[in-house]
Amino acid sequence: MDLSITIVLIIVTAISSYYGINNAAYMERCMFIPYKIKRNQQWDRFITSGFIHKDYIHLFFNMFTFYFFGGVVEQILAYKFGVVIGGAVYVLFYLLGIIISDIPTYLKNQDNSYYRALGASGGTAATVFASIIILPLSDICLFGILCLPGFILGFLFLIYSYFKGKNQDDAINHDAHLYGALFGIVFILVISPESATTFINEVMSYRPF
Repeated sequence: MDLSITIVLIIVTAISSYYGINNAAYMERCMFIPYKIKRNQQWDRFITSGFIHKDYIHLFFNMFTFYFFGGVVEQILAYKFGVVIGGAVYVLFYLLGIIISDIPTYLKNQDNSYYRALGASGGTAATVFASIIILPLSDICLFGILCLPGFILGFLFLIYSYFKGKNQDDAINHDAHLYGALFGIVFILVISPESATTFINEVMSYRPF
């Protein structure tokens, strides 16, 4: 049985996160700490921080989301570039989502020795929004209760993340969500420009009732 790249990434993240949750030194070394990145040149933290999570709930939420949306993007890239090259592009896309989503946070907190962040939120958000561009009318359900077309829920999520990132009134890195999402949109439009036309046509044809 062949494992999809999405499943492999989930397994690697789960193993790394499990080890980090039970090993404080490993967790500390992998965390996204802008202050240490700048002063110790530990640029690998841009990637390693995406493969650890605060706890099992944090891990489950990110990987559960990534599982459902990652397959769409993985299949599209495999169809466009072939299985091998498409798979490589998919891994690059995911890693870039993690890295690029953290750049604004790094610039904002590079002199803040107390700031720490972790989790695959940037890569997950990039994957979700790339899939929304591909399938804008597919429903996304929140907690299995509120279901809305992807383009509507995605728009609301972008607005929410923008303002929460400005307020910074909780411990969540909303900037990573926002910039990860924006990266996912830009990436899929660059890789597959025709998806822009398809997205617009499908959104314009949407009827709520």
